Amino acid sequence: MRLDDEGESQHVEDRRGGFGGLGGKSIGIGTVIIALAASYFFGIDPMLIMQGASVLQGSGPQQQQQANRPPATDQMTVFTRKVLGNTERTWQHIFETQLNRRYAPPTLVLFSGATPTACGTGQSAMGPFYCPGDQKVYIDLAFYDELRQRFGAGGDFAQAYVIAHEIGHHVQNLLGVSDKVDNARRRMGEAQANQLSVRVELQADCLAGVWAATAQRANQQLLEPGDIEEGLKAAAAVGDDRLQRRSQGYVVPEAFTHGSSEQRVRWLRRGLESGDIRKCDAFAARDL
Repeated sequence: MRLDDEGESQHVEDRRGGFGGLGGKSIGIGTVIIALAASYFFGIDPMLIMQGASVLQGSGPQQQQQANRPPATDQMTVFTRKVLGNTERTWQHIFETQLNRRYAPPTLVLFSGATPTACGTGQSAMGPFYCPGDQKVYIDLAFYDELRQRFGAGGDFAQAYVIAHEIGHHVQNLLGVSDKVDNARRRMGEAQANQLSVRVELQADCLAGVWAATAQRANQQLLEPGDIEEGLKAAAAVGDDRLQRRSQGYVVPEAFTHGSSEQRVRWLRRGLESGDIRKCDAFAARDL
């Protein structure tokens, strides 16, 4: 990808370098537990408790994190900011031209280890994820190393696809898809809920493709030869069938929540080839 002329997003929150992403290193596990309990039972923002504990200990979390986090100008952070900035401009254009609406960008949170979210405690082991409760995308950049080394899906567009997929979930949230899905899940058994989750994820893959296709039309120099193949390879690498076979040696289709490798590639390609958000209705599709 050629990102030299791309502006960096300002909607990035860097929580790296503290205690598991939850504040300064001097904060003990007891404080973390109290903060999370207060959030669960009383709805109190856990970060307020974490920050208060740091102040009482004589050092605020901001200073401690700044001392330990990677520099904001490191290559991967800059790359992430530029990709996010492109998604903001591209989705604003798509919303205006295809939906006659205004796009409200999410915040992307960089963290390491674990971090509080409106959806519960986020952990690096979960991989990148989107929380509709606070409209934030969470990512530990170490995931890119795992994507390349463990799954054999390296390359800058593979990394951009990961971000674009989570932004796809944000688009779903803005369009009311997330609320409808959550309401439907409450009336379903586990197997049916899993099938609905697959459609949610495949639509997000398609929306990632719509972003890339639209961004490429706006800037013919954005994508380089081989980029599309990198993205498709990454989509295949995180298919449920491949992940299950790797972790347990066999495949259980009823337990799929994100779709098979073939399905994920198909829906990403659909978005890439059409550039049309209307082609991403995975809920109306008879065959995935």
